[in-house]
Amino acid sequence: MTTESQVPGADELQVSEAQIAVHWKEEQLYYPPPKFIGQANAADPAIRERFSEDKFPECFKEYADLLTWDQYWHTTLDTSNPPFWRWFVGGKLNASYNCVDRHVRTRPNQAALVFVPEPEDQETVVVTYRELYRRVNETAAMLRDFCGLKAGDRVTLHMPMVPELPVLMLACARLGVIHSQVFAGFSGAACGGRIADSQSRVLITMDGYYRNGDLLDHKVKADEAVERAKQEGQEVDKVLVYRRHSGQYSSKTPMVQGRDVFVDEVMPDYRGKLVDPVSLPAEAPLFIMYSSGTTGRPKGCQHSIGGYLAYVTGTSKYYQDIHPEDTYWCAADIGWITGHSYIVYGPLSLGTTSVVYEGVPTYPDPGRPWRIAERLGVNIFHTAPTTIRMLRKVGPTEPKKYDYHFKHMTTVGEPIEPDVWRWYYEVVGKGEAVIVDTWWQTENGGFLCSTLPGLEPMKPGSAGPGVLGIYPVIYDENGEEVPKGSGRAGNICIRNPWPGIFQTIWGDPDRFVKTYYEKYNKDPKSTDWRDWPYFSNDGATQAPDGYYRILGRVDDVINVAGHRLGTKELESASVLVEEVAEAAAVPVVDELRGRAVEMYISLKPGVTATNVEEKVAKVIETEIGKVARPKNVWIVPDMPKTRSGKIMRRVIAGISNFTDVGDITTLANPEVVEEIRSHVQSVKEARGDVPKTLTEKEAEEIKAFGQVD
Repeated sequence: MTTESQVPGADELQVSEAQIAVHWKEEQLYYPPPKFIGQANAADPAIRERFSEDKFPECFKEYADLLTWDQYWHTTLDTSNPPFWRWFVGGKLNASYNCVDRHVRTRPNQAALVFVPEPEDQETVVVTYRELYRRVNETAAMLRDFCGLKAGDRVTLHMPMVPELPVLMLACARLGVIHSQVFAGFSGAACGGRIADSQSRVLITMDGYYRNGDLLDHKVKADEAVERAKQEGQEVDKVLVYRRHSGQYSSKTPMVQGRDVFVDEVMPDYRGKLVDPVSLPAEAPLFIMYSSGTTGRPKGCQHSIGGYLAYVTGTSKYYQDIHPEDTYWCAADIGWITGHSYIVYGPLSLGTTSVVYEGVPTYPDPGRPWRIAERLGVNIFHTAPTTIRMLRKVGPTEPKKYDYHFKHMTTVGEPIEPDVWRWYYEVVGKGEAVIVDTWWQTENGGFLCSTLPGLEPMKPGSAGPGVLGIYPVIYDENGEEVPKGSGRAGNICIRNPWPGIFQTIWGDPDRFVKTYYEKYNKDPKSTDWRDWPYFSNDGATQAPDGYYRILGRVDDVINVAGHRLGTKELESASVLVEEVAEAAAVPVVDELRGRAVEMYISLKPGVTATNVEEKVAKVIETEIGKVARPKNVWIVPDMPKTRSGKIMRRVIAGISNFTDVGDITTLANPEVVEEIRSHVQSVKEARGDVPKTLTEKEAEEIKAFGQVD
């Protein structure tokens, strides 16, 4: 069944093009439990004053002093070449030393990494700080002496979630080699493009890894990556291949003579070797993290050593509340910035135990995360709303079966619907844990908005205030500030630089300025940081209490008769319907209104679809207004998703508009696309609801919808 919306009346058309119509209701506040407050790293309310704007930029000395420096800096923030900010200038340090060496002296036998393989019958691997020190040194010796890598060189890693990945990153950091880790789920072609852009001549990969119970052939992507890099002008000299199972090759792809080598055959030459950590300038690059590139050429976000490491260490301490004695599990992938900042560099800098899980959180069943948490004594849990929704969908009561106790939980990567937040708090956290709902991006290095877990109340669906030393602002399209509590939304920006901000786009400084600073720059010749607000490309609204609610990308809105409706508010309303597990909102070209909303929903297991479409339409109308009532509501067996679990809205937008859905080869479930298309388009054709032939501009808009580059 589909539902037809009514044409909005004139009274509904008073919202300007530049303003997003926002209809979120304010949620109740949840306060941290006394037990958490008593042990919190940030329990003194004076911490806000220490990071107030009149203390900027010297306030960030507090973060930098968490590190061990070879040479102290003379300038905290150099603004002489805006917006290419330089932090802790004159200082020297090494990230590998800070994450490994200094902890060997104080806690050598403590677990640094705990690797949990996806197959439950395979042994968990514990890597102590002493063992991590040995592995990092030997790997650094191999990279230096066998591969000929030195400070400033780039190396591309195309590695899955195995302990060898953080070891490689720390070995690179030890030498000053700039690592570029590519998410394992990306194709060889995507990897090759990143090799070419970074001009890497060494690729490090693995023969295979487990995903949903299958041992995937990963080495097959290496040949494709090398060929693509060659087409783009970059030769790869060496491909180092780790074996998932010792002495056993898990790929059907032949090794290429003279280019490909098995790491386990080379490494014995470097057993017991020690490599002194290279003392590097604070502003030297630590790594390049590429954006997904779904709306254009990937952007290589270049992050510094000193500023980045100080920022992730500080935010890990105060916002993740990490203590050395904690067992911390960030269930993200190290292929993304969250994994770099909050699996590897932040937690290890603080000397804690960080869990690395190989596979899918619902394999072999939805109780898997909670069994891991129970067995390992995890007390800090960190994941994305996509994963939370999935776990709620397939195992809503599973957490109750296991005896684990979290003190702290994080949600990261996208806005979380209030209803999903409450399940996370009440069922996963058992009402005992604080939640930090964090907003930030690949470009930012670490958190930008969140609540201080021991001091500030939580609000479902809200990221909270700016974090320590971050001064956000919402601007409209004309550069005017949108006041808090106005009920209006706009573009959320950060008025000041901060240590975690990326230094530039690798090899493309003009794009860096144009994308992030040009829009709201007040004076291109100014060296005053106040004239260079950072444009996040995200929309937001601010409540009277100062808390920010992130609405998603500014291009992630559907303009219905002058009302710009955020996809997240449409989707949040939809999942209030009891039967609905997931929802995705997309635009469809409409002759009357310009665009109309169509909703795609998937149901919880075992649910019978009884009038669900009308319920969804009704709840959207009730929660948001008649203008938002969807033209159609489609029930689908599953959403088309990337390997990292993100719903690909451009695919279903293409189906709704009878346009090209684009490349679906990197989807985790490409087979579902044809099933959805067959159903949706046949129903539309039978009803005579095929949209007119789209203009070139309309087709490009649909193709780009919902993408984050």
